[in-house]
Amino acid sequence: MAEEREVGTVTHYYTNIGVAVIELTDTLKVGDKIHIKGATSDFTQKVDSMQIEHKNVKEAKKGESIGLKVKEHVREHDKVFVVEE
Repeated sequence: MAEEREVGTVTHYYTNIGVAVIELTDTLKVGDKIHIKGATSDFTQKVDSMQIEHKNVKEAKKGESIGLKVKEHVREHDKVFVVEE
């Protein structure tokens, strides 16, 4: 069973572009596998790219807000976990 560690919370979702804004409580890197879970969301995906203030970054740290393209609809307050296999 893979370990999961919480790394943030969805604070906004842009439906038209499929991008979630995630406020981080821990470090997240491009290449990480994440699990997004909420009342109606429950899926995993790989972090292909993420942005801070419209600039691509490879890594984001606690306290930063990132924009992340997600493959399914998410909602505010959904929790984001990194899957450590």
